[in-house]
Amino acid sequence: MDYKKIQEVVGYKYKNEDLLKEALTHRSYLNENHTWHLPHNERIEFLGDAVLELIVTEELFNRFSDQSEGWMTSIRASLVNTVMLASVGARLNLEEYILMSQGEKRDNSRAKESILANTMEALIGSMYLDGGYETARKFIKKNIIINLEKIIQDKSYIDPKSLLQEKVQSIHKVTPHYQVLADEGPDHEKVFTVGVYFGERLVAQGKGPSKQEGETVAAKMALELIDSGQDKV
Repeated sequence: MDYKKIQEVVGYKYKNEDLLKEALTHRSYLNENHTWHLPHNERIEFLGDAVLELIVTEELFNRFSDQSEGWMTSIRASLVNTVMLASVGARLNLEEYILMSQGEKRDNSRAKESILANTMEALIGSMYLDGGYETARKFIKKNIIINLEKIIQDKSYIDPKSLLQEKVQSIHKVTPHYQVLADEGPDHEKVFTVGVYFGERLVAQGKGPSKQEGETVAAKMALELIDSGQDKV
């Protein structure tokens, strides 16, 4: 593993390289590499999640003094969700550096997206521990907050479930509801398949690492069907 290269990619040189290695260690790697001297990254991911939310919240609070709490909450959710973090991780080619089992490497499901997003949070946690708040803030601003203007311009921060409910109640006079159709994978990396129904009719399905994200994806798919005229009663 070329740890010098990944440090160039993220734009930060670690004083304690073990923190970087821990951030890149997926739980599954330990099952096949019993002599690995570091823990998996879930604890440091927990820290990184909190650091990310604080820094994004601070940025929004300082930049948008005239906006409501609800608006800022929606924007923040768009910046820190699994899809956004995984896309940033993919752009950084982070998957090349993650230590995981051969089975996880072969897996092309939504679980891979979850691994990328979780590793991004772990990376942020490791930077915070190694270089402090300002180091983490610079990384987040350069790689995540940079997407803020596009989110606002595209209005992608609007909750798809709320938008779908508004449209469906107007068009079909019913309230959409959601049902988990399947859940796969181990407890720490579940992938949920969720269906959205208009009355008794299954309209669209979505997958995600949580029921909530599965519902969001299903709502987006249903909105696409409505907007394209493909949703017919």
